[in-house]
Amino acid sequence: MYHFDLAQLHVYVSVCDAGSISAAAPALCRSTSAISEQLRKLEDAIGVVLLIRGKQGVCPTPAGERLLRHARQFLTLGERALYDVRGTHFEGEIRLAITDYFRPDDMAGLLKKLRECHPRLRLHVVTTKSLDIDQANDSFDIGLAMHFNERASPSNALEVRREPLQWVAAAGWTPEPGRPLPLLAINDCGLSEYSCQVLERGRVGYEIVYSTSGVAGLQSALRAGLGIACLNASAIPLGVEPYRAGLPALAQAKFLLLPPRKEESALVENVRRLLLDHLV
Repeated sequence: MYHFDLAQLHVYVSVCDAGSISAAAPALCRSTSAISEQLRKLEDAIGVVLLIRGKQGVCPTPAGERLLRHARQFLTLGERALYDVRGTHFEGEIRLAITDYFRPDDMAGLLKKLRECHPRLRLHVVTTKSLDIDQANDSFDIGLAMHFNERASPSNALEVRREPLQWVAAAGWTPEPGRPLPLLAINDCGLSEYSCQVLERGRVGYEIVYSTSGVAGLQSALRAGLGIACLNASAIPLGVEPYRAGLPALAQAKFLLLPPRKEESALVENVRRLLLDHLV
């Protein structure tokens, strides 16, 4: 009788969540060839095709969707068993502030998984701008902010992951000849300000044609083909792709858990470490 390999299931879930093998590689710390081999072994062992592979990435087959539901449960139960055997239990309330650029399509699932592993831990989550999180005021216990090369990172911060920043637009989008580049932006956002600075230094003419309050609004405008924007890799939605037309190079985004504050409780310190494991 076949027994599922949890390591292979972890790879499978990560690839499904990332949308492609190449996008999952940094988080898994594996090469694309090693990931493909794990997926091949899983499909061979089960005897069914789990993923449809294409130029835009991968997408689960109906059988793959069914396995994905079970795989998430297996992995969650495995983590709960590990915490239980180790005697690691978290109980209390934590206020968490997260930039909405961080894995926006996955964040709800990640937080749900964390809650299932630690049912006595109550998380109060707010998504907000990194500039506000960096102020480290008393409105939250733990902050996860985005920084890029031109912004100084706080000392003692814990790096969660790195992602390339990219110019993106709707698939097949082309700018109107003879017109300034139509730029989409988020109000009072450091990344939007940075993208304007990069274009200005590169002497690229542009005009902001659409502004919004958050990443979700920016994603909708991109899908609608209203213009171009700068986004980190995990925030690029379906129907939107990198725009390669000789635009200036962009920095790399770093997502950081802000350093502990003075006289921080043991619960906050431990949950920060826990988040580092769960959010990679």
